[in-house]
Amino acid sequence: MHRADHPPSRRAFLDVTGATVAAGLLAGCSGDSARPAPSASPTSAPVPGTGRHQSGVTLPRTAQPHLLALVADLGSSVAPGPLLAELGEAVRTLGAGSDPRLLGLSPGDMTVTIGVGPRLVRAAGAALPGAADLPRFSRERVAPPSRGGDLLIQICAGDALLLPAAAAALLDQAGDRVRERWRQFGRRGSEVPVAEGRSAPRNLLGFIDGIVGPHTTAEQERDLWLAGPPAVAGGTLAVLRRMEFDLTRFAALSVAEQEAVFGRRRASGVPLSGGSVASAPGLGAKTPDGRYLVPVDAHVRRANPTVVGVGHMLRRSYSIDHPSPGLLFISFQNDLRTFTATLSRMDSSDALLPFTTTTASATFLILPGYGPRRPLGSSLFG
Repeated sequence: MHRADHPPSRRAFLDVTGATVAAGLLAGCSGDSARPAPSASPTSAPVPGTGRHQSGVTLPRTAQPHLLALVADLGSSVAPGPLLAELGEAVRTLGAGSDPRLLGLSPGDMTVTIGVGPRLVRAAGAALPGAADLPRFSRERVAPPSRGGDLLIQICAGDALLLPAAAAALLDQAGDRVRERWRQFGRRGSEVPVAEGRSAPRNLLGFIDGIVGPHTTAEQERDLWLAGPPAVAGGTLAVLRRMEFDLTRFAALSVAEQEAVFGRRRASGVPLSGGSVASAPGLGAKTPDGRYLVPVDAHVRRANPTVVGVGHMLRRSYSIDHPSPGLLFISFQNDLRTFTATLSRMDSSDALLPFTTTTASATFLILPGYGPRRPLGSSLFG
């Protein structure tokens, strides 16, 4: 049901500064990530919005060029189930282009992905995936409103005009039941082919982002989607971290020094150990005089999932320029330890981290997919 004819009180949302959402670790934005393709446009094909999984994680295969991530809190007496069901129905009408609150804009390839924070998950079951908060890490400067949150709304589209219109419609639907914490707009860099059927974007530091990840269906079943319990099956866990980049200091390095920070060639993305851009870094490869081709503190070594002993993250990161240039990091995984163990290892020695400062941090359970007979969130809060 939608409430466009009876506008609720939205002051709780609209009076809050729309500051900024999420980002962090370094890696690209597309999960099922990418295939070489021109940037999406407002006339791009619609993306299925219902099914086993929500869209905006592995669909579309090439992530749209524009994103708005919005984090909000629910009022202490608000029941999550009815609110989520309403939001899911609003997402459906927005995607169909039948909601007047979209102001006549064509929804095109727009996707809306909704998740709930640890406080709400714990209320449904303390042992459920998604019930744990993110720990704190080094190199953070996170104000209290930018840490955590109850509700994530991620909107992606080829047409940037859709983002604020869809967000306003969803906030209107929620009314005074929620209060916005922060929001962040982001954009994808140019797509670079990295393998047959896949591409990845460049970030503001000039490097290709998101080369490694669970790209096949089997890898995604292993590392991305939650298999259970039944209340969360088909969902996944998202981590959002907003990072500022020290572009001036990084740009002052020589190209060779920048490549040593990442462990990859800047122009091509090829590991410093050789091969192709899609090749796994040869972490044991050495020069004739015994030096590692991939330095011991290079980002690709410190964040390597095999070395860390975790699964792969599916990353959908977007470059940002407000409030400061940087990255809105968004990763999806079926075990929060995939992220926390990786960042803990990076914390101890990663040449990239001194050029970054994290200013927002949150984790969410991305709810399982939904449809006409299964409202959004009903498996968890029904």
